[in-house]
Amino acid sequence: MTQAAGCAAEWLRAAEPQPRRNLVAPAVFCYPQPVMPANVDPDAALMLRVKRGDTGAFTQLVEKYRQPVMNLAWRTLRDGTEAEDLAQAVFVQVYKSAGRYQHTAKFSTWLFTIARNLCLNEIRRRSRHPAESLDEPHPDQADQPRHQFADTAGASAPDLLLRGELEARVEEAIQALPENQRTALLLCREDELSYEEIAEILGCSLSATKSLIRRGRETLKAKLKPYLRTGAWKEDE
Repeated sequence: MTQAAGCAAEWLRAAEPQPRRNLVAPAVFCYPQPVMPANVDPDAALMLRVKRGDTGAFTQLVEKYRQPVMNLAWRTLRDGTEAEDLAQAVFVQVYKSAGRYQHTAKFSTWLFTIARNLCLNEIRRRSRHPAESLDEPHPDQADQPRHQFADTAGASAPDLLLRGELEARVEEAIQALPENQRTALLLCREDELSYEEIAEILGCSLSATKSLIRRGRETLKAKLKPYLRTGAWKEDE
């Protein structure tokens, strides 16, 4: 069993309602199975199977989307444990909402809308606790910063490729973006999402979405210009 399949089984158990006594046997009705359109989104087709009680289809969706959802959560919340917990909450909500699911948009659009909303809820929950700063003191050494990077003042270009420093600066720049710009850029990294789908997730127009992505990229380019000059970071990353 893969890790994603194991998670799917665990999240299915979390989504199941608690058993209760039922003294009267429920009536059993047989409904005709809906005919799927030829051009249906394959992931939406899987979700419609989940709606009919197919747990194997749910496992397939978890295996495909667990990592992208966790990536979005991690890049938004900057906490691995919280990202994993949030991903579980997303898929539990997906399973619990299966009975109400309607194929009105791509499954991925619906899924990432849930993920974004839960991320925003978590951000609001901890809004009274400021995000960790790169200059925050080390917990064991008050005279040292929590994050320490190599001194590159006189270093050659290859030395500037230290991934630890670069990734920290990129993440710091992304986190400093307004929420809509940051989310638009993170969703833009998902290959399956079009600008139209990102606009639907964000709840804004297509032109506004393109503007958010453009402004976010321009801001990152300006903040990371030193790395552009050294070749340690490319504009299309």
